[in-house]
Amino acid sequence: MKLSVNYQIALTHILTRKKQTLVAALGVTVGIALYIFSNSIVVGVSTYSKKSLFKSAPHIRIYSEDQLSLPLATSKHPQQIPVLINPQFANRSRLILNSEELAKDIASLDFVEQVAPYVKVDLFLKNGKTQVKGVADGIVVAEADAMFNIAGTLLAGSVQPISYAPNAIVIGKGIAEKLNLRLNDQVTVVSSEGVSRRLKVVGIFSTDTKDLDDSKAYMHIGTAQKLLRKSPSEITDLYVKVRNPDSAGYFSTQIQQYTKYKVEDWQTSNAEQLAQNKMLGTMTPLISFSILLVAAFGIYNIINMTISQKMNDIAILKANGFNTGDIIKIFVSESLIMGSAGTLAGLLIGTILVTLLRNVYIGPPVGYFPVQLEGGLLISGSAFGMLVSVGAGYFPARKAGKVDPVTIFRK
Repeated sequence: MKLSVNYQIALTHILTRKKQTLVAALGVTVGIALYIFSNSIVVGVSTYSKKSLFKSAPHIRIYSEDQLSLPLATSKHPQQIPVLINPQFANRSRLILNSEELAKDIASLDFVEQVAPYVKVDLFLKNGKTQVKGVADGIVVAEADAMFNIAGTLLAGSVQPISYAPNAIVIGKGIAEKLNLRLNDQVTVVSSEGVSRRLKVVGIFSTDTKDLDDSKAYMHIGTAQKLLRKSPSEITDLYVKVRNPDSAGYFSTQIQQYTKYKVEDWQTSNAEQLAQNKMLGTMTPLISFSILLVAAFGIYNIINMTISQKMNDIAILKANGFNTGDIIKIFVSESLIMGSAGTLAGLLIGTILVTLLRNVYIGPPVGYFPVQLEGGLLISGSAFGMLVSVGAGYFPARKAGKVDPVTIFRK
């Protein structure tokens, strides 16, 4: 394919300044490679954090929230202020009433994938004189396992006996180690209501999250209700799994219309951790942009210097019929070629770095370094590099397009 005269002139300029062209392209290469590499780390860490979080936390949780006590009497006159001394959180039941009807209403929403009842029990687990403090989830096995894949975290035993054996319990790896428990051993649990039961260990799980493994246990929902001295219809939580977890905040406002209880999405309950991820996700592109900006100034300087050196050549081209648009095309093409070469090299190096980091094993519980390269990142990196390169070449090219050949020839 024969190139147009404009592109041939642009290539000639570049080939006569190989060293300067290489330096300018390297600037773009470093910027794009860093953009791909750092953003892949941010995406990978964010994905890993979500995955770890959803091992035990629902997308949306519905529960009865503690409330501050209110004045016993309110004033009808605006000038009078009711006085309440030492207001405190009311000590009332944390149960959800009419939970079955509420669960049916929520499950009928098109964005809801699953609703599961839970009964949370604060308790002590004891083996002989050794005891640990923990939290047990009273579950319906089929629904809880579908939501959190409990069976997939088991190191030994099975979660299924919980569905038919009221005295069965599945405990975390940390609890088993601290209490020296194995499969089929008996463990004593004492709830915050003072109710005690002897349960049989039918499973031991590991989520690779130490806090969970050291304190979490699962048991039949009926057993949890008995430990709290509650009837079979009373639960403490409804867990909701939605089709798009990233929109859980919006979905929670929709669900709130169906109930007076507190509806909390996972973004709200983990706002601090998400804020840290957001800060990291904001800083990383800014650093890459700064490097690309420096590279753009390098391209700008090279094009600007070339135009200053080629004033006579530009005047001759315009005298031979090249218009302003042709001159701008020549120098923007030079910038584009340098930017294209730098961008392609940056994409290649960034991909290689991500591949190398993906194979770095950093040990449990994380395993291999969480890094994730997405196709959209390559596309945005390419567009970013090309846009900066064209911008860096356009402004000096526009200046060259305004050259008056008569003025140049008179000098």
